[in-house]
Amino acid sequence: MADSSTQSILIDAPPDQVATVICDFPSYPEWTEAVRRAEVVEEYEDGYASQVRFTIDAGVLADEYVLAYEYAEDLSRIEWHLVEPSKMQKAQRGSYDLVGNPDGTTTVTYTLEVELSVGMLGMFRRKAEKMIMDTALKQLKRRVEAPGAAH
Repeated sequence: MADSSTQSILIDAPPDQVATVICDFPSYPEWTEAVRRAEVVEEYEDGYASQVRFTIDAGVLADEYVLAYEYAEDLSRIEWHLVEPSKMQKAQRGSYDLVGNPDGTTTVTYTLEVELSVGMLGMFRRKAEKMIMDTALKQLKRRVEAPGAAH
């Protein structure tokens, strides 16, 4: 498996509010630029998504794939992996770790490793991962902190 990349961001909201946005997969196309569609295909008994089909179009990278999700009891960790290889990816594994801070903010740490089906020099793959993570975290922060966001 490829090396993983990790990045963090501070969000001005409590962890449960951040987790609510992360777990609301059908809303991803509203706030995530590359996601065209996110469809929950399987749920756990508690109603949380266990498998989600994503259709993405990020210009150079267009793909459709299914991710399987697992959650910590308190939603402090949300992790996923690619169910089966897609057109563009051999493997994907990632997680969000949410840590509540005393001032009511949340530190979100995003870890991602992607193994592409197409050859890409390590330097470019790293840069692409960093860009994906940076964009994802900024969009998550914007969504959670937006006026009228679900609380």
